[in-house]
Amino acid sequence: MLPFKLVYSDAYHLPIGTHVFPADKYKRAHDRLLANHIAEPGDFVHPYPAGDADLLLVHTPLWVEKLKKGLLSTREELELEVPYSQDLAKAYWLMAGGSIIAADLALRDRCCIHVGGGFHHAFADHGEGFCLINDVAVAIRRVQKNGQIVRALVVDCDVHQGNGTACIFGGGEPEPFPRPAWSAAYTTPHKPATMKTSPNRDVFTISLHQENNYPAWKPASSIDINLPDGTTDDEYMHWLDVALRSASERFPDIELLSFVAGADPYCNDQLGGLGLTIDGLFRRDLAVFEFARDNGIPVMATFAGGYAENLEDTITIHTNTVLAAKQVFG
Repeated sequence: MLPFKLVYSDAYHLPIGTHVFPADKYKRAHDRLLANHIAEPGDFVHPYPAGDADLLLVHTPLWVEKLKKGLLSTREELELEVPYSQDLAKAYWLMAGGSIIAADLALRDRCCIHVGGGFHHAFADHGEGFCLINDVAVAIRRVQKNGQIVRALVVDCDVHQGNGTACIFGGGEPEPFPRPAWSAAYTTPHKPATMKTSPNRDVFTISLHQENNYPAWKPASSIDINLPDGTTDDEYMHWLDVALRSASERFPDIELLSFVAGADPYCNDQLGGLGLTIDGLFRRDLAVFEFARDNGIPVMATFAGGYAENLEDTITIHTNTVLAAKQVFG
């Protein structure tokens, strides 16, 4: 048995037909975890759909109504980049519920992994980039509303910037991101990252992403690490360390860490252009989980993006996230 729970449902299969988004990756990750004896059936918790009241903690009443009744405009459907259906909306409602459960279980058990979720391109009033509902934001606002936590940290390691999450929790303009003294000797050709101070001080957002990639407009997170094309494992790990140390200094007393563990920084991802290897992504996951453990912060992880040319690589990266958590918390 794992020392933490995994949240999953077979109903996570997205009814989108042939698409660059591998609709069956959640089931395939679930099956791989069982087949490789990484997890047992008793490690899995089945979610229930989020309530409308949960979604309304983040999303506008009009957007929730449009999703429920299929009232999206042509432009709104195009922005989703997946074919809208009410069955699709139900799957996202269920995954939002899964992230709520994952947050709750993380607070109980120190860690929980959601085999799904991480839809960080959903804004309060519309969806983008395969994302209808921002499950990460919904989960954080739910446990805050319940009085379980006050302060949360989002560490978004998808290859694409978490624009919806940044807007939901943020505001303000970017300002130069100072390189800490302890890394002053590090030499890199990277364009300096940017940092902004958010007026919303109960959620601090970090996004490490490829600069020359979707979305074209990147609203400011609390910390944005804008990575150049081809960023390697070691370079990525440096900037992740910079971001985590800076967040802990600027945002103390974190009570929940939400880790958006995208598989798409992988060097062979169809929608990415970074240079991380499968081993490098495992190191990334270890670093985030170790940061949470060493600072006594409960951590929930969501799978987020992953579009490798070979789908088995995406499944390996996702299952490795569970292995990394097992190594750290086992």
